[in-house]
Amino acid sequence: MNPKDEMLEEYDFSNGIRGKYAERYKEGVNIIKLDSDVTKFFPDAKSVNEALRTLIKLMGQGDSSLRVSS
Repeated sequence: MNPKDEMLEEYDFSNGIRGKYAERYKEGVNIIKLDSDVTKFFPDAKSVNEALRTLIKLMGQGDSSLRVSS
C-alpha cells in the first residue's frame, strides 16, 4: 500500500455522522467547475447563485428564447 493512501492519525471522524448527505445526494447532484478567472469574483456557491439570479432577471425570466443552452 502506498503511504499516501493511508489515513493520517490527526483525522478524527469520531463525531462523524454516517450517511449525513446520502439522501440529498440521491436526489441529484449538480456540480459545475468554474474556471480560475471566474472564481476570483465568485468564490462560493452563494455568490454564483446570486449573480445567476441577477442575470436571469436581466434576461427576462419568462422569455425562453433568452435561455442559455449547453
